[in-house]
Order: sequence, then structure tokens, then C-alpha cells
Amino acid sequence: MEGNYSLENFSRSKLELPIKDSKLLLHSCCAPCAGEIMEAVAASNIDTTVYFYNPNIHPVEEYEIRKEENKRFCKTLGFSFIDADYDKDNWFERVKGLENEPERGKRCTECFDMRFERSALYASENDFAVYATTLGISRWKDMNQINDSGHRASKKYEKVSYWDFNWRKKGGSSRMIEISKREEFYQQEYCGCVYSLRDTNKWRQENNRPRIKRGIKFYNI
Repeated sequence: MEGNYSLENFSRSKLELPIKDSKLLLHSCCAPCAGEIMEAVAASNIDTTVYFYNPNIHPVEEYEIRKEENKRFCKTLGFSFIDADYDKDNWFERVKGLENEPERGKRCTECFDMRFERSALYASENDFAVYATTLGISRWKDMNQINDSGHRASKKYEKVSYWDFNWRKKGGSSRMIEISKREEFYQQEYCGCVYSLRDTNKWRQENNRPRIKRGIKFYNI
């Protein structure tokens, strides 16, 4: 593993997986959410592979930017990176009829279920006893909604456990921003799907804010 990631740099103590000496499959939604988590598991010497499965991100240009930022940080840490399918057609079919659901509503549940079902399947087929997600570190997400989906997916496989660690505690959310600025990650301004883009732009228009311009904003110190 590249880099010097000592626990001295973290307010949290050494992390322990729920299944000792297992490998971790870490579903990642984007580099900013993943940064603190990836450094924390690296400092704890947890054998981690990052799994990027996010067919909800649209358009494809936005998807590629977020994916490449995540790959870049994986290379820095020496983590393996799995580039999963961009099966957007299946995603649209999965959320059909839920286009007007609010953020944290039923559409988000279906979106989480789809991504975690694929993550748990990959974990089962590739000898990962534990999988987790970076989604819960964001204050914009409902952690209970995410964890319920994570556990629901893992129950389909006898030898796969979902790790519902609270990444927000002990300064996790603050360090997420610090690392994003240090690494100058791409700063996306909507969750990822076309409906979140639509609703965010609607809110901006109603509050006299400019519409989102994708692909140009990055964190900086």
C-alpha cells in the first residue's frame, strides 16, 4: 500500500471489520465521500478493494468524471479498483414511476437497493466476507435508509456481511471536506441522477441562484 497513513492523523481508533481478517469490498459513490473512509481503512491496514457501481449518475460525462477521480485516489492509496457496469437502462427501469419522488424518498431506496444488490453479489462471487458503502458519510443522505438497504442486500448471501459503521462520527464528515480540498477532488453539485439535477436546478432558480455547470468545479484549499 502506497503512502504513509498512520492512525496518528485520525481522531478515530483502529478500525476492526465485523469479520476478523476478512477483505473489504467498499462500494464508492464518488471520491469526496470516499476519501476519508479510504484513508481510515488504509491506516487500519484493512485489505480493501473499491467497487464503483453507480448507474444512477447521469449524464455519462458526469459519470466518467466521478469515476476517474475515484480511480485517481485509489492509485494514490494502492487500492484495487473495480469498474462495474454502467447499466443506466436498467436503472431507469428500476425507478420507473418514481421520477417525482423527493430526495430520500422511494426512488432513493430503489437506487440504493440496486447498487447494493450488485455489490453484495460481487462480494459473494469474489470471496469478500464484508462489504460497505461510502454513501452514509454524506449529511445529505439518510443513514438509516442506506443501512437498511445494505443489510437487505447482504441477507441474500450466507457468507456476506454488510458493515454499517457510522463514518460521520469522530470528525469523519469534517475530514471528508479536508481531504477533498487537499486532493482537489471534483466537486459535484447534485446527487447524481437526472432527477436530482432537475430538482436542484429548480431550487436554484427559485432562489435566484445560477444553474449547475457540470465538470468545472473542484475543491481547493
